[in-house]
Amino acid sequence: MGSEVKDSPSWEELNEQELLARIDKRRLPHHIAVIMDGNRRWAKKRHLPVIFGHKEGVNAFRRVMETSRTLGIKILTAYAFSAENWQRAPSEVALLMQLFEYYVKAERDNMMRNGIRFCCIGKVDELPKAVYRELQKTEELTAGNTDMTLNLAVNYGGRAEIAEAVRTLADKAVKGEIQVADIDEDAVSGALWTAGQPDPDLLIRTSGELRVSNFLLWQIAYAEFWFSDIFWPEMDAKTVYRAIIEYQSRERRKGA
Repeated sequence: MGSEVKDSPSWEELNEQELLARIDKRRLPHHIAVIMDGNRRWAKKRHLPVIFGHKEGVNAFRRVMETSRTLGIKILTAYAFSAENWQRAPSEVALLMQLFEYYVKAERDNMMRNGIRFCCIGKVDELPKAVYRELQKTEELTAGNTDMTLNLAVNYGGRAEIAEAVRTLADKAVKGEIQVADIDEDAVSGALWTAGQPDPDLLIRTSGELRVSNFLLWQIAYAEFWFSDIFWPEMDAKTVYRAIIEYQSRERRKGA
């Protein structure tokens, strides 16, 4: 009798350790960006109030951050609240603001223990004063940490970021601090809210949507995109591993 050939196991059949073993630690993405989408739909699917979706979204974010830190990812940038999100119901916006304030307070000790530097990108000065104060306090407290950088994009829009960079450079040119000829790609990058940081290598988006939603428009020019149908509250270590394995399977030529 001929021997039977078994199909390779599916992603779902592999456990965390089996997936982790497939990752080449020498070729990890230096910077991962995530669009955390699907909290509300996760709650709606379960006939729960929206608040439960956002709270589970916070738990998922903790899992992703811890997984990234353990792997050795140096920068994680998360899209938490877009400039367009102000259009949501006032009660939902108020809830999100409370969650931001709670999260940065609750995670400060953890960030300090694990050497995580916290940064906020976006028009954070337009946030409620209490939220802005806690974000700033966490930024200041963790400024000296060097093991990992966590960027939280709050009240963020990619077009607004680029427009702000253009205004900054134009102002410097008017004042004679720089010449117009000095305004090149490096100058623009240096005027962005992510100045001094390398661009993302990998962009992960959940919930099945296939768009970037005004997120890091300049920085993701050469990022690899990885989309998943799962809702953000379902995000776990296995999903992060799968995204990185797929990333490592691609040839990154950057136009060469």
